[in-house]
Amino acid sequence: MAESEENSVLFPIFILTMMAIPLVPYTFVKLSRAFSKKQRSIHCQCLECDRSGKYKKSISQRISSFTSCSNLTVVLLWIVMIFLIYYTKNMSRESQLFEPFGILGLEPGASDSEIKKAYRRLSIQYHPDKNPDPEANKYFVESIAKAYQALTDPLSRENFEKYGHPDGRQGYTMGIALPQFILNMNGDSGGVLLLCTVGLCILLPLVIASIYLWRSSKYTGNHVKLQTRQAYFELLQPTLTPSKVMEIFIKAAEYAEIPVRKTDDESLQKLYTSVKNELNLDPKKLKQEEAKFWKKNPTIIKTELLIQKQLTRESSVQSLTLQRDFRRVLEFAPRLLEDLMKMAVIPRNEQGRGWLRPALGVMELSQCIVQAVPLNARKSSSEDIAPFLQLPHFNESIAKSIAFQVKSFQRFQELSLEERSKLLREVANLSETDVQDIEKVLEMIPSLKIDITCKTEGEEGIQEGDIMTVQSWITLKRPNGLIGAIPHSPYFPFHKEENFWVLLADSNNVWFFQKVSFMDEAGAIAAASNAITETMEPLGASVKETNDAVKEAVEKVKSGSRLVMGRLLAPGEGTYNLTCFCLSDTWIGCDQKTSLKVEVLKRTRDLEGENAEEGLEDDEDEIEEEDYESEYSEDEEDKKRGSKKKVNKKESSSEESGSDEE
Repeated sequence: MAESEENSVLFPIFILTMMAIPLVPYTFVKLSRAFSKKQRSIHCQCLECDRSGKYKKSISQRISSFTSCSNLTVVLLWIVMIFLIYYTKNMSRESQLFEPFGILGLEPGASDSEIKKAYRRLSIQYHPDKNPDPEANKYFVESIAKAYQALTDPLSRENFEKYGHPDGRQGYTMGIALPQFILNMNGDSGGVLLLCTVGLCILLPLVIASIYLWRSSKYTGNHVKLQTRQAYFELLQPTLTPSKVMEIFIKAAEYAEIPVRKTDDESLQKLYTSVKNELNLDPKKLKQEEAKFWKKNPTIIKTELLIQKQLTRESSVQSLTLQRDFRRVLEFAPRLLEDLMKMAVIPRNEQGRGWLRPALGVMELSQCIVQAVPLNARKSSSEDIAPFLQLPHFNESIAKSIAFQVKSFQRFQELSLEERSKLLREVANLSETDVQDIEKVLEMIPSLKIDITCKTEGEEGIQEGDIMTVQSWITLKRPNGLIGAIPHSPYFPFHKEENFWVLLADSNNVWFFQKVSFMDEAGAIAAASNAITETMEPLGASVKETNDAVKEAVEKVKSGSRLVMGRLLAPGEGTYNLTCFCLSDTWIGCDQKTSLKVEVLKRTRDLEGENAEEGLEDDEDEIEEEDYESEYSEDEEDKKRGSKKKVNKKESSSEESGSDEE
């Protein structure tokens, strides 16, 4: 009986422990994510961003975000844990140690008369003849009578005082953390115990590991399907124009899973009519082009039309299901474009070079999707219009009028506040409130500066075959003084952090690439410190020099710069004119590039070393030959004998020759 009670207490404790191990740290992670959203407060304050509603959640949206599956699961598990704690606490009270003095309501060391008086008093209250309640009868038999016997019987009292139990010394018992109904089953419980052990210790971990491996085998680290990455890798071409990047982007496996419904046909037909001019259809063969377009895969057609809806800011009323599909397409877009960018710049040839032209096209598409700007606005005939379209209250006509006056977006930014306000009011007929919104966005647009060097650490000049170190400082400045911020994107319905890509390219070959973010200052400080330390320590720099360089790098990071470092294998002898690009995936018109001239010399360091080694080997050979002669040379007497023999041989040979002459 005692063992089953102990088991019934141990099993809830076991379950409570198994639940607390994963639940407590996961809860702390969820809370830290909820309270670490400072970057979301650093967003654009214009009226269009406020009206978009993505920065201000209503009560229903907050409730829906709180009532997600993960949050509800966490709350439910905590409720179960609280119940188990309460249940375990009550069970522990019921299974507490036997205390006869406490049961009778006496102090330890009470006399026999006091014990009898207490027993009579409790008998009147709990005796079966006085109280017909079954619980009272049970309590009287199992507790009161047992306590009275333990204190009145000399042997029982002696055992209680010595061993703490009226029956004497108790043996050591072990409990099993299983529910009582399993242990009370008829027959042997060995099979049940074995089944529970195998299920909890072997099968459950295997199932969890199998599910994790199955999911990880289908997705990359960026939560992009491997099937999508493979398709991007195979479809990309080195001569791909930016206008053709869209055709590859929409062929992601994630978009193929979006359902195609017959109820959406009418809406898609209307959407096609409104965005037809953006589909690059040949007007001379319009019917053939339209027929060819509608022969595509239905999921590809739907995805392309929904992307064009975002680019053209089409505001026609759609069905609820189509609106959900539209949000789903845009939700996948940032990480799919990032993966497409990686597939464009990934090393493709023997020299380990990626492709520049597709990478530029991917960045253009990303900027247009986030800012809701048509791709046709990026063409050469109207390339100055696209940056203006990302400003609030601007449409195509206003953008053309302003661009005609100032000639470029950069000159528009360089105007003084009074000149710009006058231009917007007179040319675009905008109100003072609209002008203030435009000024807020202009203060958010960053300006970039690139400072890049390429050298061989510890050596003078770069020789073919050297390991070159590329070091670039990317500096970001905004008129409002912020370094990291959420960009102005009222037409993009999700939070999108701004990221930048640094590319070092020669013609269409990308030598080096890296993604840069200005949001995480702590991570940038740690990365810059480690990079500077790893670069200077192998060169034999002192601790003071290394610390000074690290402090200087930390100050640069805090002032709005990010360190980008990489190592490359120097190519063959020659002069290479490289270009370093810093491309934004959210802003239009802030991309920067700078030239870098790299001169690679003919390889001489290893040849000099080889010649020196050959000289040492020759010297060693000469020394070995001298040692060989000195070690095995003849004695002086042997030399004299040898010389006499030689003389005799010469004389004999001369005599023979004389006889021959005679």
